[in-house]
Amino acid sequence: MDPSAETLTFPPEHALQLEPHLPPIQPTTTASHGSPPATHRPFVTLTFAISLDSSLALAPGVRTVLSGAESKAMTHYLRSRHAAICVGVGTAVADDPGLNCRLSSPPSQPAHHPRPIVIDPRCRWDFTAEAKVLQLARAGRGLAPFVVTAAREPPEERVRLLEGCGGKFIYVAAEPDAADGAGGARLRWADVLAAVKCEGLDSIMIEGGGHVINSLLAAPDNELVDSVIVTIAPTWLGQGGVVVSPPRTTAADGKPTAPLRLTNVSWHPLGEDVVMCGKISR
Repeated sequence: MDPSAETLTFPPEHALQLEPHLPPIQPTTTASHGSPPATHRPFVTLTFAISLDSSLALAPGVRTVLSGAESKAMTHYLRSRHAAICVGVGTAVADDPGLNCRLSSPPSQPAHHPRPIVIDPRCRWDFTAEAKVLQLARAGRGLAPFVVTAAREPPEERVRLLEGCGGKFIYVAAEPDAADGAGGARLRWADVLAAVKCEGLDSIMIEGGGHVINSLLAAPDNELVDSVIVTIAPTWLGQGGVVVSPPRTTAADGKPTAPLRLTNVSWHPLGEDVVMCGKISR
């Protein structure tokens, strides 16, 4: 059986436990043209699965399954509760993700699929018509992605592919990235989220990968995160993996300090995994 065709169920009692950490239930509105102020942004949920040594994957570009069946179903429930789902270009290239919702629903109530958002400043994602997310969109089992890029003129063939199934490129101006020795540029999260809000998307769950997660856990961008939901799998991946570890901060006296801490924390066993929910302490 094709795993992407599998339907999943998530018990209502578990869903109720997650409710304090989710965006309000409201219809997705149609966007008007024009850019809103940078302070206008969707509700942001940062969610990911890690090992006991805080790794997302065995190595960069290596797809690594961590979540058990129960927590995988939870992930799809989270997708059903958000207007958009976001990954970075590294995840799109390495995993060829579907980015849809496979949660079962009554025949009279079509499944809610989040709008995929792929952060791709340099148009690295050389997708084709066979990309899983586009196949699902054409089959009516998902939505075509919006690709956020700093390229003013994305490749024409990819533009046609996206627009042909309801997706598009969204231009967001970049700023120089001093950490990139190749003279690259990076997108500001405030600008990305403002562009998402401008599309009428009022909530977004951000799933990865490592660079995306660590950048949103680092100051000042962690102020943009409303909720954090982490699945912890009972395994170690060992040294050399892709690790969740935001930059350490420094106190006024020059001593290192912890970069951030979660508050309003709750823990929920799901199968062999444990899900931790919390908010970033301000």
